[in-house]
Amino acid sequence: MESPADFDIAQLRTHAAEAVAMLKLLGNADRLLLLCQLSAQERTVGELEQLTGIAQPTLSQQLGILRREQLVATRREGKYIWYRLADGKALQLIQAIHQLYCPPGAPA
Repeated sequence: MESPADFDIAQLRTHAAEAVAMLKLLGNADRLLLLCQLSAQERTVGELEQLTGIAQPTLSQQLGILRREQLVATRREGKYIWYRLADGKALQLIQAIHQLYCPPGAPA
């Protein structure tokens, strides 16, 4: 493993803003819950509301932020809009968070 002295500081600076932006998006409990659900499979708004307990106005607001930031994508099927996690880096972070904070057999 590299020591901190081995890190390329110019490269770190280049990517720091991107990392901070992603962490800010994940730093909201509602958005984190939504992304956790979407990391498993594509969902409709109704399913997300039922699974997360997030009320419709807040749910729509947070999904709008995630769409604007291109973490989620949508498709329309009839009267339903399906959401899916569209960012590979976000998926990796959600998976890591899940491993750290939601291990199998952990109390709810």
